[in-house]
Amino acid sequence: MTQDDADGRILTVTDLKQFAYCPRIVYYTYCLPLLRPQTYKMVESQQAHQEETLREERRSLRPYGLPDGARSFDVRLRSARLGLRGRVDLVINTGQELIPVDYKLTENAPGPHFRLQLAAYGLLLAETSALPVRRGFVYAIPLRQAIEVPLTARLRRQVERLTADMRQVVMREEMPAAPARRGRCWVCEFRRFCNDL
Repeated sequence: MTQDDADGRILTVTDLKQFAYCPRIVYYTYCLPLLRPQTYKMVESQQAHQEETLREERRSLRPYGLPDGARSFDVRLRSARLGLRGRVDLVINTGQELIPVDYKLTENAPGPHFRLQLAAYGLLLAETSALPVRRGFVYAIPLRQAIEVPLTARLRRQVERLTADMRQVVMREEMPAAPARRGRCWVCEFRRFCNDL
């Protein structure tokens, strides 16, 4: 971790996803960094990502509705303008466009936090290439299904707004309010620290 990362100037795309899900996760990550418990679900997800990369290398691009394209795995991205960095699971280059793909261990439709994560990857990719980035895919591992997500201007603006909000939480070291949807708290690694359930 660089000094810019440690003091909150460069945040991660995963932080953005977490912030959209529950802003307190980012607060705990940066303001109380020694408290990082890991859940079984987190470990299972990391293992599923590794296994999926091996499968992806062997299959065609048919799940994405593409006849062909070049694949790059585990692509590291960084934007000084946005103050974000990240590592996207897969980038497909069709020669006409770049398409970020994020593997998820879910059977549900991509929630808003997953869509924001893809949009952030799209913004980071667009800064490094002349090719357009108009869409991405969430690949639902248990379903073996690629779900297309249009990377709209609205979604991109939301990424920029939430990134600024997230940075303010880190810089001010102020704990955000609890999420309105408390059902999320039961699987959170920081559930024991909030004390307002």
